[in-house]
Amino acid sequence: MNDIQRNLSTDEQLTLLKRGVVDLVSEPDLKERLTRGTPLRVKLGADPTRPDLHLGHAVILRKMRQFQDLGHKVIMLIGDFTATIGDPTGKSKTRPPLTLEEARANAESYLQQCRLVLRQESEVLEVRYNSEWLEKMGYKDIIQLASRYTVARIMERDDFRKRFEGGVPISVHELLYPLTQGYDSVALEADVELGGTDQLFNNLVGRALQRDYGQEPQIVMTLPLLVGLDGTEKMSKSLDNYIGITDAPHLMFAALMKVPDALMPNYFTLLTDLPEGEVQALLAGHPAAAHEALARTVVSWLHPDADLDSALERYRAVAKGGIPENIPSVTVPAGEVNADGQVSVARLVALAGLEPSNGAARKLIQNRGLRLNGEVYGDPQGLWTLGADGVVLQKGKDKFMRAVLEG
Repeated sequence: MNDIQRNLSTDEQLTLLKRGVVDLVSEPDLKERLTRGTPLRVKLGADPTRPDLHLGHAVILRKMRQFQDLGHKVIMLIGDFTATIGDPTGKSKTRPPLTLEEARANAESYLQQCRLVLRQESEVLEVRYNSEWLEKMGYKDIIQLASRYTVARIMERDDFRKRFEGGVPISVHELLYPLTQGYDSVALEADVELGGTDQLFNNLVGRALQRDYGQEPQIVMTLPLLVGLDGTEKMSKSLDNYIGITDAPHLMFAALMKVPDALMPNYFTLLTDLPEGEVQALLAGHPAAAHEALARTVVSWLHPDADLDSALERYRAVAKGGIPENIPSVTVPAGEVNADGQVSVARLVALAGLEPSNGAARKLIQNRGLRLNGEVYGDPQGLWTLGADGVVLQKGKDKFMRAVLEG
């Protein structure tokens, strides 16, 4: 906890924690617990269905970090067991379940990336896996858990109701998912549970179950889903509208400089701690200055040692169609070169790591997504003679690699 946060009054803490929050059930409960002066147990449950995180995930991780900085313990609950069920939250069909092994492998990558945001001291961080208690439950335990909630209340969940009304099948195991997630809060004796707005129903089930088990019901806080760079959908890797939490500083900086103007208030609120007055002044000024402030703030948070001035210069150079300085290089083995001193351009792309295979590289070239030394290159079967300075390959607007011949 830093000195500023250590001296915050209860009302000031509440204001900080409410920033960006959509649902808070309930504010009086949270305020009352903050006045007790004892650390709260703040839970975030995550089914590790994918191993990579983006800034959309970072919104909730930032809220966890705020709790940590106020002296509370956050619990990263890895839903390795619930990932084997498949939660259809917000979907029209069941999400494919994982094996425990797949879930735990994804969790390792997930936790490594979470550490970019969260503090690691044991006093403020606890990592748990819900297989610890769920795997031990027998059939009798499951029946007893199911007896604590009614079908009518489960069917209040929006996606279940829509599927039922639309004649889309709902398996019984899906109805158990909210109860299973809710029981996690009982097992952990959580004081607060965080989640996206799509998790409100499940988190409220946890609150109800805690009360039924004789515990003080948890406070539920939800945060909005960060809109992706396309401005139309939530940030998602599958939609290719995301900024990865582990992206290189210059790539992250460039992407944030391109956030649509209409989304800037949302990004400032959810990804920065800048005071509201400062944000409003930035938004009222020149758009480029606001974008630069956003990029500098977010990149310096995730990459404290990044050279932000160089990132800005690189962005400006690329925006003007230029090739930035100090781009990485790859050495092309002599064995890749034919008798005429030429090498397949598709092979160069694959060697540079811009595509995973020669076939994918040829598709990139065919779709005119590759530039060589700044010029669009369109022959998927083409060959290139590497000179003394090699050749600069460019994929998209800001992915560069220089290929140089071995020796």
